[in-house]
Amino acid sequence: MPRSLPPRNHEQVALVAGNVSELLQVLWGRGHEAVPSGPLSPSQLRALTVIEGQHTVNQRALGAALGSRPSSISRLCDRLEAAGLIERCTSTTSRREVDLRLSRRGAAALEELRTSRLREIEAVLQHMSPAHLATLAEGLEQFQAAAAVHIGLHTEDDADGATSAMTA
Repeated sequence: MPRSLPPRNHEQVALVAGNVSELLQVLWGRGHEAVPSGPLSPSQLRALTVIEGQHTVNQRALGAALGSRPSSISRLCDRLEAAGLIERCTSTTSRREVDLRLSRRGAAALEELRTSRLREIEAVLQHMSPAHLATLAEGLEQFQAAAAVHIGLHTEDDADGATSAMTA
């Protein structure tokens, strides 16, 4: 059973999360190097992840989710399309808008990268007790739901439902 943790404020937890994030970047970098299809830049990876999560998204919504300027998003989408990682299609709701969706190649690239990263993370998790793994999993599920709401991928109600489903 994990030891009882002292109460922490948001700033302390944010500091720990930042430190863990830096270690994850090292692990992910190791996994990134092992991907046969070639590396994706961090901005490309973030964009593909948002597009995948939304299934289809327009450039304005992608820019809002990434916190980027329209001109940067436009160039990023041009590069992703040229690499065959996304497809642009006419919006079903407005002929003036273009929707973005992952191509088969984009979905395969994300899957390949995730598999490689998971191998690295699983190697670290092997060093943790089952009780600590359960505590970590619960905290990460809550963090994932809150982050999705924060960046606009889900509403509070969606996150509550997803969290309930994950813990059931």
